[in-house]
Amino acid sequence: MDGPAQESCRVERTYTFDPRGVGAAWHRELDGLAILERILDGRLPMSPIAGTLDFRLVEAEKGRVVFEAMPAAFGYNLAGTMHGGYAATLLDSAMGCAVCSMVPKGRAYTTTDLSIRYIRPMTEASGLLRAEGRIINAGRRVATAEGRLYRAEDGKLCAHGTTSCLVFEA
Repeated sequence: MDGPAQESCRVERTYTFDPRGVGAAWHRELDGLAILERILDGRLPMSPIAGTLDFRLVEAEKGRVVFEAMPAAFGYNLAGTMHGGYAATLLDSAMGCAVCSMVPKGRAYTTTDLSIRYIRPMTEASGLLRAEGRIINAGRRVATAEGRLYRAEDGKLCAHGTTSCLVFEA
């Protein structure tokens, strides 16, 4: 086989998450911003995907949210950079939660369209990443948002995207 010789190496990774996540039941009792505020203060759990990819909600206000994440080797592709799905998931979460922040009690949302543009690769050396989602339009049945994923240290853009979400009765 051509290429560098490598010894077999196996790394185990464990993580925890609350399997209750946040579901439609919460949306029947609270508006979207109240759900996000309860996640921030620890009264509600993050969704299980946040535990899987090790990211967390750090800011939430009407029409805007921010997640933080630290890239790690568990998310690398064959080129030794973070898999594109990692950036897509962070941006989908940020943009979706920007929509969530606008959703009234009794309504929930789901992504119907996601478009991501990749600007620069991410690795562990990139340091802390911030994914910021902002609402573009919050309609009764369809909402749109935009997002930016950037390095916290220097603000350099890694990826950006847009989404459309269906807003439905919870």
